Amino acid sequence: MENVVLTVHLILALLLIGVVLLQRSEGGGLGMGSSGGAISGRAAATALGKVTWVLAAIFIVTSITMTILASRSASTASVIDQIGAEQPAAKTPAPALPAGGDLLPPSNDGSPAAPPAATAPTTPPAAPDATAPAAPASN
Repeated sequence: MENVVLTVHLILALLLIGVVLLQRSEGGGLGMGSSGGAISGRAAATALGKVTWVLAAIFIVTSITMTILASRSASTASVIDQIGAEQPAAKTPAPALPAGGDLLPPSNDGSPAAPPAATAPTTPPAAPDATAPAAPASN
């Protein structure tokens, strides 16, 4: 039943979109500057306008019907109650972190590689030549 109502609802939505797009645009927000529209006392009753109202009414009825059908199959328990009902799994200890030497790739002789020594560079980086012309900026 729910699938039938959902299918009808989706078809109505597509029809409603199509009918609204077929209608003539009157320009201006909320019908301002035109003789009939959303703000005036009586809107023009065209065939497309009537079809739009009928499709909109049926769309609302199918929306309410789907809400009622969904509420019948819904459980009365709270989501928080459902989460609290589950027992947490026994905690396993976290594995030990590897030593620093274990993270390096093995050397050619099969023994773990020694970490590199922290040394300062022996030569400073070359400074740019102040007499050379600057490179033009490319766009």
